[in-house]
Amino acid sequence: MEEIGPQQPLTSPPPTTAGEESRPPFLLTAVRILYAGLMIAVASIPVANLDRVTNPLTDVVMPIAATIAVVIIVVLLDLRTPMKRISNVVGVYLAVVAGLFASLAVGVLIDLIAEAWDVTGDEEAVRYVTLLKLAVGLTLCYVAVSVVLSTRDSLRLVIPYVEFSRKVRGLRPMLLDTSALIDGRLNSFTGTGFLDAPLIVPQCVINELHALSDSADRLKRDRGRRGLSNLRHMQNDPRVNLDIEELESTTSGDVDTILMDLAGEKNLRIVTTDTNLARVAEIRSITVLNLHDLGEILRDPAVPGEIIQLEIIKAGESEGQGVGYLPDGTMVVVDDAEDRIGRSVSVIISNAVQTSGGRLIFGKISPDQPETLKRSATQQPRHEGPGPHAT
Repeated sequence: MEEIGPQQPLTSPPPTTAGEESRPPFLLTAVRILYAGLMIAVASIPVANLDRVTNPLTDVVMPIAATIAVVIIVVLLDLRTPMKRISNVVGVYLAVVAGLFASLAVGVLIDLIAEAWDVTGDEEAVRYVTLLKLAVGLTLCYVAVSVVLSTRDSLRLVIPYVEFSRKVRGLRPMLLDTSALIDGRLNSFTGTGFLDAPLIVPQCVINELHALSDSADRLKRDRGRRGLSNLRHMQNDPRVNLDIEELESTTSGDVDTILMDLAGEKNLRIVTTDTNLARVAEIRSITVLNLHDLGEILRDPAVPGEIIQLEIIKAGESEGQGVGYLPDGTMVVVDDAEDRIGRSVSVIISNAVQTSGGRLIFGKISPDQPETLKRSATQQPRHEGPGPHAT
């Protein structure tokens, strides 16, 4: 990863307004209100069925207060995790199911032990056995959820497009290499909202950034730290769907080889600024997105001082001016080009003005442009010497 793109300043994502990111959808708000109302209604059913209230605190207030507390905790947890992923939900669900099955098996074992010790007839002993089974079940469910969430890279339960599906449905994920993270332009591009494909950063890329940040070379050290900072910036952006995965390749080698092997095996795309990596990947028929190509496409086609080839279509409003148009329809006014209508000339861009009707560009004929026949015939230098002698 020797070739690194131009160093761009790290920019933070634009602040979101209260009406955009912070405001939940109306349907989701309605579901939360319905959930709270149903929970309070369910808690009120036992109270309504009481024939006589002996203790209002324990019979009425405490059940409803406990229900309201549970509703508040659940809604707050929902609000604190606005960017939920279906993969995490599925992983937690599978972990809870596995924990319940494990607790059921352990509960049967505990019942057998209790029968062997002949404690089933003791009411207090049965209560402790039930409490033990409940504690074991909750512990097993917690351990299962913790294991699934912390080792999802190995279990492949929450990234089905990597392990189980050879054909990617929807948008193909993008693999980010070291040079793309160091470049920094990807942060600005993702902040615009144009990029909605999931991004994947393999652990080998983070390891390479870590090695660069610890390098004795100051330039490499700055690049490594910049790459880690850009990665952290994208992780904190709620609009970016980014995962750090411990992807395993069937072959071993440097980071570039591993990325190409992963992209070929999992049908992924590589995002890079390394021209050599892009060329080798194209030879291997791997899709590569080069940020340099994107920057060249999005570059302003009319920068002051740039020379463009333009066909003069008509005369301008002022004397001597000619008018041409860029391929996107932008008008270009060229000085001293009225006599070159219908011809293609080299024009030096001198200025660009944004008006209510669009952008207007001004330029002048390049000095290297050859003189026209009309100009050569009408603008001959005047002869000031003596005239020809008569014979």
